[in-house]
Amino acid sequence: MSLAPPRAELREYVDALWAAVRDGDEHAAGEVATAALAAGLDEESLLLDVIGTVQRTVGQEWAANRLTVAQEHTATAINDRVIAALAHRPGRRRADSRGRVTVACVDGEWHALPARLLAEVLTLRGFAVDYLGAQVPAPHLIAHLHRTGPDAVALSSSIATRLPTAHATITACQAAGVPVIAGGAAFGPDGRYARLLGAEAWEPDARAAADRLSAEPLPRPGPGGHQVLDHLPHLADQEYTMVSRNSAQLVKAVFTGLERDTSAMRQDTDLQRQHTADDLAHIVEFLATALYVGDPALFGGFLTWTADILTARGVPVQSLVPAVRLLEVELRDFPRATEMLARARAQVGRHTAAVAEPGKPA
Repeated sequence: MSLAPPRAELREYVDALWAAVRDGDEHAAGEVATAALAAGLDEESLLLDVIGTVQRTVGQEWAANRLTVAQEHTATAINDRVIAALAHRPGRRRADSRGRVTVACVDGEWHALPARLLAEVLTLRGFAVDYLGAQVPAPHLIAHLHRTGPDAVALSSSIATRLPTAHATITACQAAGVPVIAGGAAFGPDGRYARLLGAEAWEPDARAAADRLSAEPLPRPGPGGHQVLDHLPHLADQEYTMVSRNSAQLVKAVFTGLERDTSAMRQDTDLQRQHTADDLAHIVEFLATALYVGDPALFGGFLTWTADILTARGVPVQSLVPAVRLLEVELRDFPRATEMLARARAQVGRHTAAVAEPGKPA
């Protein structure tokens, strides 16, 4: 594989592609890719170092409230169409002599571009690739594995709340005799949740995953496999099950409590009230996921991220701490949940204070 071109050269293409997708100009984006290849940039670097970098910028700009949801979707769609155009260039087809890999997103995961990039890089590396795209239900994935017999499944997820589903999918793939390499932000920056959920491998990005699969075959799962409680014994307390099962009632109870205790909320528009309900649903869902993996840091990290998102949109974050307090009251008989909530409440309080006073440690 050729070396990456000089950083200045990459910067030129990154800036040009970013300008094109930011403006919603698909033709300009295609011209950037064509010019980069004509100038000698190898396709893998174009995919990962240019398109991948721009896509990360899209996410960062959305989080900072400098792109609307519509602009973010448009930019992502343009990047996806540029990738498709590259995949169908005349003479681009490579020999598929290095084995077969199925690339899929966990059911409920709509962020498919990272998986798409991996699929294209693996194709360039000489693998036969079945790219199944976003939100693949586990039964359909397993039926595909039985029909095609791949050497590995590359499973992608960006949203941590999909981890329980990812666990079931990993277990099902292994029961079908196919090893799993996991990737995406959902599995943690160091892959801790991929290891916890029993995946045979984890890598932080598409290039590293392609390197891992190119180096040697993943080990085949042994007979029998693991049951959930073998490596998640904390689930025996049923807290995850009860919180996830009663999520709607929890959201309603906290919403009612906020409405009762927060005078400003009584002046909210219907749209603002709906946003509040949506935020509460996400909080409960992330709490349930943190209970599933047994990691308070997952919930605390989500809550501080939420505070930053709300701040970027000019939405007061003062209601976050009362909302968590109300959840603590509702879940007072659940010791793991209340401990996570108390830790996260303190963390978001420190974080919000630090943001309000730059230079103060969080």
